[in-house]
Amino acid sequence: QVQVAESGGGLVQPGGSLRLSCAASGSIFSLDTMGWYRQAAGSERELVASITSDGRTIYADAVKGRFTISRDNAKNTVYLQMNSLKPEDTAVYSCNVEGTYYSGTYYRGDYWGQGTQVTVSS
Repeated sequence: QVQVAESGGGLVQPGGSLRLSCAASGSIFSLDTMGWYRQAAGSERELVASITSDGRTIYADAVKGRFTISRDNAKNTVYLQMNSLKPEDTAVYSCNVEGTYYSGTYYRGDYWGQGTQVTVSS
């Protein structure tokens, strides 16, 4: 079984910063793309940023220049550094992990974390 756990969310003032962490554990053989998504109240879930196993990144236009995604392959962990936060960044942020897993045999799949709340308000 694979577990995905996010942490680092909270309440921050506009212009402030937060760093989110997402750690995968369990029967992991290798990890491919890892990404952060967010869903604001009344809105659809959208991709915030993603990073491949060799470091290629994609960012949503709304966060370019403010957010940075990174990963530590040795720890099976992906991070999202969020700077210059705006009220419109308020959402539940969820982590998605793609990779190869082992459960008697090898298979490819993806897992979601439970999400962590980020609230940007004065």
